Amino acid sequence: MKAQTLPVALIQERAIIDQGAGNADANLAVIEARVTEAATRGAKLVLLQELHNGAYFCQHESVHEFDLAEPIPGPSSERLGALAKIHGVVLVSSLFERRAAGLYHNTALVFERDGSIAGKYRKMHIPDDPGFYEKFYFTPGDLGFEPIDTSVGRLGVLVCWDQWYPEAARLMALAGAQLLLYPTAIGWDPADNQAEKDRQRHAWILSHRGHAVANGLPVLSCNRVGHEPSPLAAGGTDSSVNGGIVFWGASHVLGPQGEFLAEAGDSQEILLAEIDLQRSEHVRRIWPFLRDRRIDAYGDLLKRYRD
Repeated sequence: MKAQTLPVALIQERAIIDQGAGNADANLAVIEARVTEAATRGAKLVLLQELHNGAYFCQHESVHEFDLAEPIPGPSSERLGALAKIHGVVLVSSLFERRAAGLYHNTALVFERDGSIAGKYRKMHIPDDPGFYEKFYFTPGDLGFEPIDTSVGRLGVLVCWDQWYPEAARLMALAGAQLLLYPTAIGWDPADNQAEKDRQRHAWILSHRGHAVANGLPVLSCNRVGHEPSPLAAGGTDSSVNGGIVFWGASHVLGPQGEFLAEAGDSQEILLAEIDLQRSEHVRRIWPFLRDRRIDAYGDLLKRYRD
């Protein structure tokens, strides 16, 4: 079987923040420069990090943050579409979508290499934890787990908190996804000790490796990097919030047996990798997990919990 490779790039960046708020123009200018470089180095598929236009604003609950949201199509999608067209790349972005007054989503938007919108995915699993108050901002997605067809393949795009759910990865695989992609914003509480930090980062990577192995698919995860202070630091009482978040980077590309094809460090980086698109076929022939699924016995998965 002749190998068919896909050059990919993950843009791991530190957000540009002005007076505690994101600067969309400045961050998009950086993205334009990084995508230009990635394309020059041969990338045909480029993945950006979650909510790349600015600061991770979900560290607190404030109605003023809704001003950051944009319609789709809108200014950012037009700029990103033009970027994809200029360089002839498929570009996976992550935007704060304003669907209507009082209705907002955390939305991944995929651009075809001609600049058109190939499809979008609205984040399905929405966290609500100290420092990650996303339920205040985002309505759970209503587009389901549907891969997006592009010129480089069928992309199973999921977003951050979705990465902990094997059901999401499996449903994308069952719908024919050829790659799993995760724009991500995950990091440490600076107050945690090093052992706890290591456990969290290792668990995150293991979850992705498990998705790759269980589904026989490559996995791409692009994370933010750097410390972002909490807007509550001046007057809050919860130390797990006030220290902000240190986004740990470690973006990675995995093969269909969970093997590392590329892994970033903890600083700004364009992570490049070559994915053999035929390996999933080979791996699934020797590990036919989809064949051996007992779909007749999985009814309880539709329950919240078996009492």
